[in-house]
Amino acid sequence: MQTQVLIEPQELASLLGARPVVLIDTRPAEDYARSHLPGAVHVPEIFTHFALSSREGQADLQAVFSERFGAAGLSGEELAVVYEDAMDSGFGRSCRGYVLLKHLGYPRAAVLHGGKKAWDAAGLPTTTDVPSPARTTFPLRVDPSILVTTSDVHAALSDPTIVKLDVREHDEWMGITASPQDVVPCPRKGRIPGAVWIDWRRMMAQTGESTRIRPREEVRAICRQVGIHEGSTILVYCLGGVRASNTYIALKEAGFEHVKVYLASWFEWSRDPALPIEDGTPDPARMAAGD
Repeated sequence: MQTQVLIEPQELASLLGARPVVLIDTRPAEDYARSHLPGAVHVPEIFTHFALSSREGQADLQAVFSERFGAAGLSGEELAVVYEDAMDSGFGRSCRGYVLLKHLGYPRAAVLHGGKKAWDAAGLPTTTDVPSPARTTFPLRVDPSILVTTSDVHAALSDPTIVKLDVREHDEWMGITASPQDVVPCPRKGRIPGAVWIDWRRMMAQTGESTRIRPREEVRAICRQVGIHEGSTILVYCLGGVRASNTYIALKEAGFEHVKVYLASWFEWSRDPALPIEDGTPDPARMAAGD
C-alpha cells in the first residue's frame, strides 16, 4: 500500500525503528561523508545517471537501479524514503528518486519534505557511520504510466490539449544556455515547440528553516497562469528529469491526476536534429508570469 509522497521529519523519525524503512541519500559524496540521517544509504546515481528513452536506454536504467536499490536493501517490504539537502538546491534529486522507484514498480516510497535541512532544523540526529545493508533482490515491476518517451512527446506536438510543461531556468527556456551554467553539454539550445514554462522553483516556498512544496491551492494558481487546469494532461520535462520530478510531485500533491515525466528531457531531445525546437521569446499567451 502506497504511503503519502511527502513525509515530514518528525513523522519519519517516529517511523524509524517502528517499521522497516530504508533511507536513501542522494547528495554528493562529501556531503554524505560529513553527516547523514542514521542508517542512510548513499545512492548518488539517482542524480547523475541520465536515462535515454530508447529500448536500450530503458534496459540500462532498469539494470542500474535494480542493482543499486537492491544493494540498498529494498526488497519491497520496506518504506523507501529519499532525501537531498534542500528541495530547491539539489535540483529535486530526491523527487527523481521517488519517480524512479515508482516507475520501477516499488510499492512504498516517499520523499523527506524539506530535505536534510528540515531534518536538521527539527533537531533530529545525524551520523557519519556508513551502514552495510543486506543486499536483496529488488522487485522490478515496471509501471509504464509514469514516464513518457521522446516518441510520446513528439506525437503530442500535434495535440494542443496535451500540455508540454518546461520547468527549466529562464535562460534554458529561451535557448540562451543548454543547461544550468552550460555544465551539461547539449548539441542544441531551445525548447520543445508549443511548451509552456514555469520555473520549477516557483512550486516551492521557504517554510521556517527549509524549502517545501507549496500548498495545493498555490500550485493550482501558478498553473492557471499558463493555462493548466485540473483535468489537463501534462508532460513535464527539464534537462534530465530531475527538476521535472520535483514538479511532478508538486502537481500530483495539488490534485492533478494526468501527469507524466519525460525523464530523458532536453538531454535526449537536443541530440536528434530531426526533432523540432523553438527558442527566443514565445507567444506571450504561453509565458508564465514573473519570468
